[in-house]
Amino acid sequence: MEYVVIAVLAFFAGGLGVFFVLEAKRKELNKQKVRMSAQSERLRETEQKLNSAASDLENEKVRLTSARKDFEARAVSYTELRDENAILKRDLHNLDVNVRKLQLDRVQQDQTQNILDQKIKDVGSRYLKDTVKWIGGSLNQNNFASCKQRLQDVIERCRAAGFQIPDQEEIALIANLKTDYEKAVRSAFEREEQARIKAQIREEQLRQKEIDRELKQLEREREAIRAALEKALADAKGQHSEEVERLKARLAEAEAKSQRAISQAQLTKSGHVYVISNIGSFGDGVFKVGMTRRLEPQERIRELSNASVPFPFDVHAMISSDDAPTLENTLHRQLHRTRINKTNPRKEFFKTDIESIIQIVKEHHGDVQYLADVEALQYRQSVSMTDEDQEFIESVYDDLDEEEIPVDEI
Repeated sequence: MEYVVIAVLAFFAGGLGVFFVLEAKRKELNKQKVRMSAQSERLRETEQKLNSAASDLENEKVRLTSARKDFEARAVSYTELRDENAILKRDLHNLDVNVRKLQLDRVQQDQTQNILDQKIKDVGSRYLKDTVKWIGGSLNQNNFASCKQRLQDVIERCRAAGFQIPDQEEIALIANLKTDYEKAVRSAFEREEQARIKAQIREEQLRQKEIDRELKQLEREREAIRAALEKALADAKGQHSEEVERLKARLAEAEAKSQRAISQAQLTKSGHVYVISNIGSFGDGVFKVGMTRRLEPQERIRELSNASVPFPFDVHAMISSDDAPTLENTLHRQLHRTRINKTNPRKEFFKTDIESIIQIVKEHHGDVQYLADVEALQYRQSVSMTDEDQEFIESVYDDLDEEEIPVDEI
């Protein structure tokens, strides 16, 4: 029994020993299993890295293969380099020959250009000199602006052709042109002054004839009145009558007219300043402002309305003045900006209105009578005339021509 117990105890002891040994083995196996799992995980990671590295190596292989192919494609053989070098040497030689030829051509071209420049300079200088001479010969008191423009055009044409004209030379040419113009104006002024003096002499002679004619008429009138007065006094036999008084008054009036005519003849500046227009000839708003010393100023207007204009002048104002030249000169100076002919200040036509002219007259002379609107009868009739009336008038003049009756006497 005792042995059995010992055996059982021994069995249990052995079983416990085996249990503890197996438990220790089991724990060791679990630890190894955990280690193996970790190693397996590391192996999987390593495998993934290796796969990734293999993929990168494959891509790099492909890239290197492509780069090698590209390099091989760009590679040039020695033969090709030698042939290309020979071509380059030949091209450089040809270029050198062409450059030398171009240099020789350039030298020859420069020589030809110098010859052409000299010819252009000679021809341009001669052309400019002849043109300046021609312009100077054609210059007068009325064409300074056109001559200056012609000179400037010639200078521009010379410059365009290659003949350079310095600015200082251009200024000098224009200054010479101005000097020549001043001489031309002075010469023309002297001629006009001589003509004016002659015209003034003729005017004074006509005026003197008018005065003499009027004095003779007044003398005849005084003699007739004096004879009638003597007869009336003889008939009245010392008694006063209305007829005697009337004749005495007429005699005194005739003597006063004679004295006024003599006084007017002695006044060298007295005369009439006239303001006239000619709508049919010059259009509306164009006025001529002039002066006459005629005793009958309308005669001067009739002279201006001769065959040189298609219609007669109409009078807007006829201003009597003791100093007519001064009044006329004042009007001309204050109206100079409206002068139609700006190249010749001697012309007396102005583009303005009648009120402006009359205002100047009022400021320097006083109030005057004037007409703002004139009839312009012949012009307006010509505009509105029918063909039938025109044919009738022409037939009347034709009949007069056939009868050899001068039209001016009608």
